[in-house]
Amino acid sequence: MRLAAVLALLVFGVLMPAQAFAESLERRIERLEEHFVLTRPETAGRAPVVLMMHGCGGMRPFQNDIAEAAVRAGAAAVQIDSYAPRRIGRASAIATVCTGMRLHGRERAGDLYAAVAWARRQSWADPDRIVAIGWSHGGWTIMDALALRSGAEMERFTGLTSLSDEPLQGLAGTLIVYPYAGVGTYAGRRDWRMTPRAIAIVAENDYIVGPTRRTLERQRARGAPLDIVVFENATHAFEDEHAEDPRVRYNPAATAREHAMLADLIESLSAPTPQGR
Repeated sequence: MRLAAVLALLVFGVLMPAQAFAESLERRIERLEEHFVLTRPETAGRAPVVLMMHGCGGMRPFQNDIAEAAVRAGAAAVQIDSYAPRRIGRASAIATVCTGMRLHGRERAGDLYAAVAWARRQSWADPDRIVAIGWSHGGWTIMDALALRSGAEMERFTGLTSLSDEPLQGLAGTLIVYPYAGVGTYAGRRDWRMTPRAIAIVAENDYIVGPTRRTLERQRARGAPLDIVVFENATHAFEDEHAEDPRVRYNPAATAREHAMLADLIESLSAPTPQGR
């Protein structure tokens, strides 16, 4: 093993929190719901729901455009702010979450579990047509949420009590965008508990999370129904016109393609659940 890899593992072992602070699923829902940004289509029936998991830098303006694309495809969009309830600002997030010092994907998976539980209770939402989209750290979160083992492990890492055996019940699709899939993730190392339709977007010129295609291919080899799509000439955070990182370049063509892929994913889901369910 290369020295750099050994050092990374040692650092990870020191920095990784052993257990998240414990709270009930209901309490997590309450803390997150206050900060949800909800956009809904004008429809009389139950709509699919797109749950949006931001990257390690926090909520970004381009997510509003993604939400509008989801609504045009007939879905409701819920932007989930994992930082506001934890009082993590952008500077702190970049210094600690983006460097792996806090809030790893397996811990943040609890936010996705809580958001799914919340969505399934809404009278306007189809409980069987839920889509999760996550960028970078958000993609890591989705993959770890699928890989955690039900029971004690899930409770230990997410810090949530009163979880069902399958807290992602109703998840029909995922769009995982330039995900982090390196040291500390379960990507390519564990089977997923369930197999929603999954699409991963890999940015060809991603110098932030680095190469991820082989790891994602290993996950697919483990049985995940994962379509891997490489966006040529795209960088990490290619949708972000306001990015401060010099490694990021806004790419309108790639952004439009991402919007179209999300719309196709939403439209590919099964027929809506009757309103009276």
